[in-house]
Amino acid sequence: MARILVVDDDRDLRGLVDFRLRKAGHQVLTAVDGADALALVATRGTPDLAILDIMMPGMSGLDLLVALRRRDGLAQLPAIFLSARILPADIAAGRELGATYLTKPFVAPALMAAVTAALGPGDDWGPAPARPSPAPVRPSPAIVRAPPAPPAASRASTSRPPPGY
Repeated sequence: MARILVVDDDRDLRGLVDFRLRKAGHQVLTAVDGADALALVATRGTPDLAILDIMMPGMSGLDLLVALRRRDGLAQLPAIFLSARILPADIAAGRELGATYLTKPFVAPALMAAVTAALGPGDDWGPAPARPSPAPVRPSPAIVRAPPAPPAASRASTSRPPPGY
């Protein structure tokens, strides 16, 4: 799966995102702020995706994404902003950088869908194999039915009174 960098100063949220991503099979690198994230990328290598908070101490998530994309091999780094900031200007700033913008509190399926969309189609698996055409449906052989039984005699003509009448 993918290597994903998660940067958020909220320990609980960072842990929740980390848990969800690992459960989906991704490798996760976490950082508490921009400086920590840049150092982590320098020592551990480039991520396939960054999930960033906007408001963090020192460097905003917007500035961090710009700094990450200036590094070799990261010019097209896909990103998801996960932020409590819901002002239209903040959302527009994130989208201008080509990132997906999700608000906190987030819904896990929405985050995972954004991760899948940001990573794009997986090259590891290659194209989906063609499914074989289903076998043609053959009509079942005609069911041979026994001829209908002759009509039953009416109950009155076959009934006998009980003995001793």
